[in-house]
Formats: sequence, C-alpha cells, structure tokens
Amino acid sequence: EVVPSNGFTKDELLHLAHQAEIHSNHPIAQSIIGACACGSTPNNVCNFEAIAGSGVKAYTDDSTIVACNDALLHEKDIPHDVCEVGGTGVHLVVNDKYAGHIVISDELKDDAEQAVNRLKQVGVRRVMMLTGDCEEVASRVAAKLNLDDYRAGMLPEDKVNAIAEIEKSRAPGEKIAAVGDGINDAPLLARADVGVAMGGLGSDAALESADVVIMNDQPSKLAEAILIGRKTRAVVWQNIGLAMGIKAVFIVLGIAGVASLWEAVFADVGVALLAIANATRVLR
Repeated sequence: EVVPSNGFTKDELLHLAHQAEIHSNHPIAQSIIGACACGSTPNNVCNFEAIAGSGVKAYTDDSTIVACNDALLHEKDIPHDVCEVGGTGVHLVVNDKYAGHIVISDELKDDAEQAVNRLKQVGVRRVMMLTGDCEEVASRVAAKLNLDDYRAGMLPEDKVNAIAEIEKSRAPGEKIAAVGDGINDAPLLARADVGVAMGGLGSDAALESADVVIMNDQPSKLAEAILIGRKTRAVVWQNIGLAMGIKAVFIVLGIAGVASLWEAVFADVGVALLAIANATRVLR
C-alpha cells in the first residue's frame, strides 16, 4: 500500500522511495524497487547513506530523501500522521517534510512451517523469532509458524542483547544458532554459537559473519544441516575408534612377536581404506 501525505501523490511517493532505496540490497528495498512503475534507474542520486537499524538517506541534485522506520521520525521530531501502519512501514521524508508511507506485507517462505516442525523433530528445544517488524506482524507470523517465542521492533543491538539473555538461561552444553540474511543480522550471526546466513538474498555483511551459508534460501535445509553435522561427527568418532583400536591391537601383537612388519604395514593401509569407505556413508 502506498499512502501519500502533505500534497504528494502515490506516483511521486513511490518514485521518491525508489530514489532512496536504489543503492540498497535490503529485501525491503528490492520490494520497493520492483514495485516502482517508472521502471528506470534514477540517475540523479549523487550520494547514499545507510542509517543502521533505521533506514537509508539519499541525496539527489535538489533534495534529501530519507526512507526510514517510525522510530527515526520520532527521534528527529518529524511530524507525521500515523505510526502503526499494520505491516512493515517505510516512511518517506523529503527535505525534512513528511511525504507519506509505504506498507509492505511479508510473505512467509513456502517451507517456513515445515522448517520449524523439522527443527523440533531433530531436537531443537526452542525456536524464537527476533525481528525489526512491528508487533502486529510478528505476532501473526509467530502464531502461524507455532514459534515458542518472538520479540518485535528490535534493532541490531537489541538482537545481540537478546542472545546474551538466552545464553544466561540455557542449559549446560546447549548451543544457540541464529539465522538471518540482512546487514542488521550480522552482529547477531557473529554473536551466536552458530551463525547461518541465507546466501541468495543475504547481504555481504551477513554472509561474512556466518559460519554456515544456505545457498538456496530454504529454511528447511536447517534441519538437514543439523542431521548432516551429527552424522559427520559420528563417522569421525567411528574412524578414530577404528584406527586407534586396530593400531593398538597390532602394537600388542608386534611386542609379542606375533605380527610381522608387513602385516603391520597392511593393517595401517587397511585402516586408511576402511576410514575412507566409512566416511563415504555421509554422502547418503
């Protein structure tokens, strides 16, 4: 939804948003760019500035355009006629004058619900959403996905603080995995025990901060990654036990004078081949 204010039209508001977001790779920015009817790249944007956790600022030949959240409007004391817009709201300000807002509704990924269910099946105790979206959007998504908990309206530092709180209450041996794709998620991914970034839409900062990257952006791959990790760890311990066990047997046989040098060599090669053959089970 495009809602202009103070004399601006819908087309003007969308064009202004296009100018502000043209140099951003954030999913919200890409939504706005894709919806702009003009279809051409604004060529009069001479500078661009990201406002961490709040929005972006673009400088054109004759204007300063800010696309931001409601919190920044209050911080800068910019008069506006609406705060809660019933979705993800992008407010536009031109030369310190409020121009209106754009409402973007998030679409759940097709496998989002399956991803949450699979995570619980593989033993994940708590699935929680940390989002910068408003309370209304967050509560609706959390209910639909049957999440254990959620927190809305969060800035990057709030997400990091939330991880710190969870760390204090977790049981010994438990690990925290964080999943994200935007630049605002980078501190969260770096702080968690395991950071997982979505490689398709993910920002460079998120990809660099993550330990694991899911290249096809499918959340359902999270549970698969956990199972692969568990199987790999089991195979590694099996190979260690196999190698140490056989070598210990031949050390004893060698000391007793039962095993010859050639038998020990063949045993050593055999252990390597058995370890390789056992490791190939992970491919299945």
